[in-house]
Amino acid sequence: MAPRANWKGFLRLSLVTCPVALYPATSESEKISFNQLNRQTGHRIKYLKVDAETGEEVLNEDIVKGYQLEKDQFIEVTKEELEEIALESTRTIEIDEFVDKADIDPRYLIRPYYLRPDGKVGHDAFAVIRETIREMDKVAIGRVVLTNREHIIALEPLDKGLVGMLLRYPYEVRGEQEYFDEIQDVKVTKDMLDLAKHIVNQKAGRFEPEKFEDHYETALIDLINTKRAGKPIVPKERPAATNVVDLMEALRRSVGKEAAPAKAAKPAKKLRKASSGQKEMLMPIEGKKPKEMVSKKSAAKPQRKSA
Repeated sequence: MAPRANWKGFLRLSLVTCPVALYPATSESEKISFNQLNRQTGHRIKYLKVDAETGEEVLNEDIVKGYQLEKDQFIEVTKEELEEIALESTRTIEIDEFVDKADIDPRYLIRPYYLRPDGKVGHDAFAVIRETIREMDKVAIGRVVLTNREHIIALEPLDKGLVGMLLRYPYEVRGEQEYFDEIQDVKVTKDMLDLAKHIVNQKAGRFEPEKFEDHYETALIDLINTKRAGKPIVPKERPAATNVVDLMEALRRSVGKEAAPAKAAKPAKKLRKASSGQKEMLMPIEGKKPKEMVSKKSAAKPQRKSA
């Protein structure tokens, strides 16, 4: 089942309008997450909202927003006042212009969303807007309000729908000069460049996300399985750091290393999928509960949150 829409409203190109819904295109819910526990009792830690001066808990209905002018001096802003300045983009993504995708600096990219028609009406108008963007080979730039803030969004066709990429504003992007000014100007010789290019050609391929494995996530699964089985945790040896003394020699050795026939690699362990589409990450353990388990709840198989 598709996740709940983050936003619903209208997509407008001049006088062409259709109802649409915006959905998150990525998810962090498949990653392992940890709870904070009291070491003594094994109970979860809970956070309370308290008054900074009195230390007393404050109910949600008594909490308001405030902008700090200076120490201990705030301007209170109410929910009603924020609603008064609501923008048109709160309910409508207005396409303002079309640009080449190559013109968008990668530093401005935030995160992607899927955009599709909302309901049974408006599919014709949506298709017209989608195919116009596709035929022009452009990216449509509009504005949308998410979590009470207006964002720039770049739209482009994907299959039968649209992908919307949230973009940062210029004041959110740091300039590179303060980071790069101290980089030394180095003359790279043609021989060095030729060797480096040879290494690149030997490693050339296509971007296929399925090839990549989250090694840290796999290590976490192994760690949890080991602890559930009551087995000791054996620290792994760290690779020794090596200093590059002769850059040309390092490049030559790299070329030879990449050219050497690769040893038959062991097939990567495939994690079985649970019925919900999540990773089956923990093996079933029979017998006595490991000593590391601090509560009955922690003996149960951790469940990943669904998106």
